[in-house]
Amino acid sequence: MTDNTSTDDADEGRLDSAEQRSAVRERYTRIATESSSCCGDDNSCNEASTDQLRELGYSDDDLGAVDGSANLGLGCGNPTAITSLAEGDTVLDLGSGGGFDCFLAAREVGTAGHVIGVDMTPEMIEKARENVEANDATNVEFRLGEIEHLPVADESVDVVLSNCVVNLSPDKPRVFREAYRVLRPGGRLAISDVVLTTELPTDLQADPTSVAACVGGAATISALEAMLTEAGFTDVSVEPKADSEEFIRDWDSERDLSDYIVAATIEGEKPATEP
Repeated sequence: MTDNTSTDDADEGRLDSAEQRSAVRERYTRIATESSSCCGDDNSCNEASTDQLRELGYSDDDLGAVDGSANLGLGCGNPTAITSLAEGDTVLDLGSGGGFDCFLAAREVGTAGHVIGVDMTPEMIEKARENVEANDATNVEFRLGEIEHLPVADESVDVVLSNCVVNLSPDKPRVFREAYRVLRPGGRLAISDVVLTTELPTDLQADPTSVAACVGGAATISALEAMLTEAGFTDVSVEPKADSEEFIRDWDSERDLSDYIVAATIEGEKPATEP
């Protein structure tokens, strides 16, 4: 699949790449600078977000382990819970935001390990780097960059994580190819994201706010499986989480978005030996 190849979740109703990146960058710049959550500018649902994080697999120990403003309530799952991180692993988080999952991963890999967060929003990188100091996390760093063009060396990472970010990309096949490139042979991809269960209404597909809010850019399970396989991943798995419908219903006060999307775990492995 080339960069210009359309997937089965793409059509003329969607935003073009430039519009999508602009919408995403604008939203997350605002979140970073206003310290608001995904629930709205008034930050009124931080307690609800904490409850959602528990439902998605974060323990009370996880929630109490990270200081500062790393937890912005932006995820749709717990990627650190769907893969086993080992002491000494190098971990990459795609779209790392304030760094919450990075700091949790850092506890697992220990001082012998290393965690890299990549985010395309300068303001979010600044916030995450402040959180490094707040958490005294000497094994965590944050790099500015797009997940379609990772500022990471070939075969330098053991595990790639991401939390509700790949859906925001206008070029998902390239994201997976980049993840494959930076993984060492035998490395793993473990992502929490939203997937499309039925065709979105045209107004959601074309709405910048919907795309930036993790709805309008979601891909189907079959499209994601094809992208991962074509990137080279084996043991590909895309598993919807039915219990996510409850919190997805709260994402829009005017319609039930769980009619169209559901949270899922997305996994794959880079073969230990190239074919």
